[in-house]
Parts: sequence; C-alpha cells; structure tokens
Amino acid sequence: MFDYSARPDLLKGRTIMVTGAGRGIGAAAAKAYAAHGATVLLLGKTEANLSQVYDEIEAAGHPKPAVIPFNLETALPHQYDELAAMIEGEFGHIDGLLHNASIIGPRTPLEQLSGDNFMRVMQINVNAMFMLTSTLLPLLKLSQDASVIFTSSSVGRKGRAYWGAYGVSKFATEGLMQTLADELEGVAPVRANSINPGATRTSMRAQAYPGENPENNPLPEQIMPVYLYLMGPDSTGVNGQAFNAQ
Repeated sequence: MFDYSARPDLLKGRTIMVTGAGRGIGAAAAKAYAAHGATVLLLGKTEANLSQVYDEIEAAGHPKPAVIPFNLETALPHQYDELAAMIEGEFGHIDGLLHNASIIGPRTPLEQLSGDNFMRVMQINVNAMFMLTSTLLPLLKLSQDASVIFTSSSVGRKGRAYWGAYGVSKFATEGLMQTLADELEGVAPVRANSINPGATRTSMRAQAYPGENPENNPLPEQIMPVYLYLMGPDSTGVNGQAFNAQ
C-alpha cells in the first residue's frame, strides 16, 4: 500500500470535485477528502447514491458537500459550460478534480467488439473526462495550488488481451494526463497525475472478475493514502507521474 499519512486538516478550505462519487472508490475518496476538511462536489449520474454519500459526510460533521447529478454519457458541450458557470458562481474556483467515473464495457476480443460498445466506453472514459477537464481548467487555475487526478489501470500501462475498449480508454487517460501535465509545467499552479487503484473490493472489479474472492482485495477506504497525498499540498511540484495505490 502507498505509504503516506495525511494530517487531519490536509484539505481544509479546499473545494474538490469527485466524479463517480456515488459508490466504490469515488464515494470513499469523497468521504476521505471531506474528513480532511474539503468541501466536496459529488458528481455522478445516480442522485440517490450521491445523496447517500452527502448524508454520510454531513452526519460525520464534515464540511457540507454539494450534489451534482450529471450524466457523462449524454452530456452535451453546453451542459459542461453551464456546470462550470454554476461552480464559479457558487464556489469561485476549485482546488481539485478527481476523475474517477468510468465503465468497463464488454471484455471481449477486439474482433468481436461492436463499434457502439467501443464508442460508449470511450465517450464516458475519455471524451467526458476531456470535456470536464478543459471546461474546469480556468477554475483550477484560479487556485493557489490545484491538483487533477486521473484514474488509470494496469491495462492502461501495458496492453492486455480482451480488455478492449476499457484498456484503450485507460491508455488515452495516461496520454491526456501526460499532455496536460506537460502543458501546465511551470505555467500554472495546477498539477496532473494518474493513479492505478489496483484490485479493489468494488462492484466494477466483481464485474470484471466474477470468479475472484472479493475478500482478498482491499476496501476502497484502504487505498486512500495516495488519493490524499496527490490532492493535498504535500504533493506540490509532483506532476506528470503515474502512481499505484497498492
């Protein structure tokens, strides 16, 4: 596990958006950021899941989060602009963005992968991530010290058979992170890095590995050290790097 211990007030006064915040790693990250003082913007498509995370954060006495229902699969360019305008009006700027939302899609040989399925995975995992990043970048640049975290995968660092659209989308994720990091280097107070969570006890992992005993994998809460490290000021100056949570 990534070795880092976050001080309690690490993210005090920061505003951080988490995509796919309704469950799994996204929900764990949102709660961890809130527990360390951040105002968390919970973005996802299922409002009931987001509301549950909201209630848990509020019940724990952490800064009041915000629920932002937003469908990354169907959102049009003007909706991203409206989202950014709403955040600017409400919060002025943001200090962090965790790109966590993604889908696996069918795990099948490329030869048998339909164009529709390929494009759906790329739409959610790559296109929406780009749109959100580019739209929110002006608000991140208004921070004194902002961090963008991209969620990668081992299959986005070395190609593996039958991971098809998902694997390709994670290679694209690493490419987007590296390109953005290089453009920001020495130019803006924003850094970009990626995290490969590794095998974690989530519903997405269970979908990918139905025969695996989930008890052998850590809970999302247990892989949070690297998520906290990269989102807080202790990682200032760390840019364009690919991290492993485990």
